[in-house]
Amino acid sequence: MKAKTVLPAVAMTAVSMVLTLAVVMMWLGAAVSWPVALVVGLGIDGGWLATLAYERRLAAQGDHNRAVTAVGWSFGILAAGVLVAHAVTAEHSAGAWLAVAWLPIAAKALWLVHSLWERTALTPLALDAIRGIQQEARDEAAVARARLRAEAAAEETRLTAVTTAGARVARVQAKTAQTLAGAWSTLETARKGEETGRALTSVTSSVTPGVTPRWELPVWGPTERVPALETAAPALTDEALDALVDEIRTSEVPALSYREMAARFRAAGHSASEVRLRAAWKRVA
Repeated sequence: MKAKTVLPAVAMTAVSMVLTLAVVMMWLGAAVSWPVALVVGLGIDGGWLATLAYERRLAAQGDHNRAVTAVGWSFGILAAGVLVAHAVTAEHSAGAWLAVAWLPIAAKALWLVHSLWERTALTPLALDAIRGIQQEARDEAAVARARLRAEAAAEETRLTAVTTAGARVARVQAKTAQTLAGAWSTLETARKGEETGRALTSVTSSVTPGVTPRWELPVWGPTERVPALETAAPALTDEALDALVDEIRTSEVPALSYREMAARFRAAGHSASEVRLRAAWKRVA
């Protein structure tokens, strides 16, 4: 993985240095002697290479120096400026020379990309851990999605079953109500019929002369419970009831509560309605 970023940077640096040296030799060689042009070209490339080497050393140590970086970019800009100046003053192929004038800047940019890659590079162990965490997260998300889809399908099935059952119950109730309504209508017609009344009169008059009972329809609907008749014992007067309630209430210390008094009152065989018994309790208490 490291070679993918360092090899292009090294190749671009070599091409840039060779091109800079060749341009300086051709451009200055016509004005000065070739050793002087060689020294100038090597000086530019040497400064560029020296600052690059120092930057790489600092990067290996986990450090960074802005001054060194500024000097390195200065040498790169100088090399690019030399190439641009040569392209501008060249009599032939000026466009071609101008097209390759960006190579020193491109080499510096590639080394910058490589340094950023090194700062963010991780060991294979860390990469494996990250991949494991990502895979675990994907698995959990897939399981959650599957669970949600299954719950949604189950809820849809339940709602469908409930709706179907409700519709079936509604149909049965409607059919039952229709049948009962028809039966009640038939009974009402029979009750109000003239021949039915004569038939009932002829039947009841033989059993009880002079009595013609009215045939009432049975009640269809909720009914109210009839309170039980007090037949267990004769009804007590208010004075006697008050005396019994007070006697039972004060039979223990502290005095009994209403529930305890009522339970003992019933257990003793006395009879009184709940309304009268509570009224007597209020009077004596």
